[in-house]
Amino acid sequence: MNSLMLNASACELFEIPFYQFAQLKKYCPADIPRIKADYKSHWERWKAINLAVSQLLGVPFAKPHIESWTNGWQVRAHFFAYFKYEYNQHSAAIFSVLLNRRRLRVCLDWHCYRADRSQINLNQYNQWWDELDFKRFGDFAVWRGDADEYGDFPILSNFSPALPELRDAQDYWCIGRTLEKPALADADPVAFIVDTIRALEPLYQRAHQI
Repeated sequence: MNSLMLNASACELFEIPFYQFAQLKKYCPADIPRIKADYKSHWERWKAINLAVSQLLGVPFAKPHIESWTNGWQVRAHFFAYFKYEYNQHSAAIFSVLLNRRRLRVCLDWHCYRADRSQINLNQYNQWWDELDFKRFGDFAVWRGDADEYGDFPILSNFSPALPELRDAQDYWCIGRTLEKPALADADPVAFIVDTIRALEPLYQRAHQI
């Protein structure tokens, strides 16, 4: 398989009974070497895909942040990476790229873990949907920031002519595209990620008032 391609096995990697090493050691210790080897192999492919995306995006994007396959005490339930402009590296607004047991997802997102030190606040991030072009982005998926990553995401045209109001000061929307597990083998993930980020750039720029 091409090192920059994905298929169903990339999602199936995460279909394991436990993620914490303590639980793996207790209930299925014999599986740990295989699980580690599988994760490392798939993560190297994931890293290569995102580095290829970075090369194609070029200026003004900074190098991507690619989360490791383990944090030391557990393997991940998904792979995650994000992209930002070089001069917005302290912003919590990101282009996030996520692979889980159901899908590949690329979206404009608010990185809550960085919100307390972000160069823009959530109100500024939310500006992208104030005058959203429903025709241009009608086939993009939209979901609230606290939505289940494994849930079903409706497309924007389902909400026309306007998105519902935000529920509170911590509420926000994500907008992006997904490739479900069965479709991965027939898609070019690098092109899919690049094309989606490029399409979302005007919204990212609006959030930063660029």
